[in-house]
Amino acid sequence: MAVRSYKELLEYGKDQLKQGEIQDYQLDAWLLLEHVFQISRTWYFVHETEPAEEKKAEEYEKLIQRRKSHMPLQQLTEEGYFYGMKFYVNEHVLIPRQDTEILVEEVLKLCKHLWGQEERKIEILDLCTGSGCILLSLLANLKEAAGTGADLSPKALEVAGRNSRELKIPAQWLHSNLFEKVEGRYDVIVSNPPYIKTSVIEDLMEEVRLYEPRIALDGFEDGLYFYREITKEAEKYLKPGGILAFEIGYDQGEAVSGLMKKQGYEHIQVVQDLAGLDRCVIGIRNQEET
Repeated sequence: MAVRSYKELLEYGKDQLKQGEIQDYQLDAWLLLEHVFQISRTWYFVHETEPAEEKKAEEYEKLIQRRKSHMPLQQLTEEGYFYGMKFYVNEHVLIPRQDTEILVEEVLKLCKHLWGQEERKIEILDLCTGSGCILLSLLANLKEAAGTGADLSPKALEVAGRNSRELKIPAQWLHSNLFEKVEGRYDVIVSNPPYIKTSVIEDLMEEVRLYEPRIALDGFEDGLYFYREITKEAEKYLKPGGILAFEIGYDQGEAVSGLMKKQGYEHIQVVQDLAGLDRCVIGIRNQEET
């Protein structure tokens, strides 16, 4: 194959991704070029007509073909950005999404409201932790906090542990089916569990349906299985006055808040995202021991 310039490679990438009906084909073609060659836009515009290194050009072309097949960009680059930090991701975890930052923001606000003036260590449990992005973002933004992330997938926990080490944010990681191996009591229990109805998964966009782990998507028949299980058991592991917080699907606010009301949670709020869709449900465990 003839040696290509950076500009020719970029045009190749745009053309291929457009053919593959990738929505942001121009941006993705550039981001993959930037990733492979480790260049900036300024550098590119100065050197765009120069021949690109052949081995890296071949690597770029392979990544373009994988993106053309709708493999997520973040899996190709093994990078996802969340709450101002870079996380390692792969096919074993959900890609961190901006909508989930709302859950982190709301939990942080409530922690500071409840305990901002107290000199105490806030203990956090993150169920279905995946990449660990929720837990690690909370720990990075709370002065005194310690956390445990639990997940059923050992491969996901490897990803979370790597992120903990690379970000230099200490946390504990627990291989557990929800509360199965959890011990102790926590100030905060947070979770972004699988919440998509089984029947709907086949209708999801290809990037999600084909490449993200089904175990992290499937909320079973009505999408509410994990909310029921967590809400039913959480009182055993949540301190009186503690926070229970979920990310939810856009049409699950009423159902999940109803589950929490049934279990006696107080000050329950359903929080919307920037599109005005329900995104989180947060409640406070009553102050009395049962």
